[in-house]
Amino acid sequence: MKKVLPIAIVLMGSLSFGAIANNSHMNMSTNVAQSNSPMNQELMDSMNKMHENMAKGMNSANADVAFAQGMIAHHLGAIDMAKIELKYGTDPEMRKLAQAIIDAQGPEIEQMQKWLEKNNTNMQNN
Repeated sequence: MKKVLPIAIVLMGSLSFGAIANNSHMNMSTNVAQSNSPMNQELMDSMNKMHENMAKGMNSANADVAFAQGMIAHHLGAIDMAKIELKYGTDPEMRKLAQAIIDAQGPEIEQMQKWLEKNNTNMQNN
């Protein structure tokens, strides 16, 4: 009994946290969907495009190829969102972060694309 009670408390707490996190995510999605501003529409469009392309990229049976393809889509989505921040955002810290994301992820995309050019063909021939 002494062991069961602490375990039950931990499980209840983790379930509660999961419900709160899920509810917060749902509220965020609802709030964004209710806003019809051009900025919100651009963010939603970029996120939907990113998720669709990530799913397509992860269809490979090879883990390395799926990772690279999925991450390229993810990074392109991050760059799109960063560009939207630069277009609409006014906070200097967030604008600086957006530019840093663009600067960092562009070369990473190039690295993964070059890897895919070299390795994806070899893997398809095996």
